[in-house]
Amino acid sequence: MNQILSTKLKQNKKITEKKNWFKFQFAFSIFIMLVLIGSGFFYFNQLSKKEDFSRNLIANYNIYRLYSLPNDETEEKNVNNLFGIIEIPKINLYYPVFSHLTEDLLKVSPCKFYGNTPNENGNICIAGHNYDNSLFFSKIATLSSNDEIFLFDNYGTKYTYSVYDIYEVEPSDLSPISNYEQNEKILTLVTCNNFNSNRIILKAKQKKLL
Repeated sequence: MNQILSTKLKQNKKITEKKNWFKFQFAFSIFIMLVLIGSGFFYFNQLSKKEDFSRNLIANYNIYRLYSLPNDETEEKNVNNLFGIIEIPKINLYYPVFSHLTEDLLKVSPCKFYGNTPNENGNICIAGHNYDNSLFFSKIATLSSNDEIFLFDNYGTKYTYSVYDIYEVEPSDLSPISNYEQNEKILTLVTCNNFNSNRIILKAKQKKLL
């Protein structure tokens, strides 16, 4: 009789331990899920803030261009901060472009890191983060040959570029900077492939001004 009771107690103890273990696993799973949801919410909230900041920058830039007088003393300062605006209608892209690249500026909007002005021969290189489907250059790889890209300088002149090549390189490959003919006017867009850490390169050639 005592042996039977002892066996039942052991069985009940094992059942209780299993239940407690399952409860712990369930609670831990819920905790991990909440952490992931919170992290995702924070990430997308930060992206939204960057997008809002960039759009505010566009609005302020447009207001400045509207009300500034020719040869305004502050115009040179503005030119030093912003290179212009890039627009790609096919993927609904419209952003200000900073005239130089820093880690902080790159978080806010695309940045020019090589080249001179659109009216000069050469290669203008612009980098932009790939925030997947949310921001900046996430969709440039979906463009096709002959798709148009518009670049506006600080004086409102519109330059039209036609896409002719899209490919990937390793992060250490700097050839896209020098990959052009000296008498051409080239626009190079650079972003990251978030799946393999390579760089997505888009090449476009400037059309003649009408």
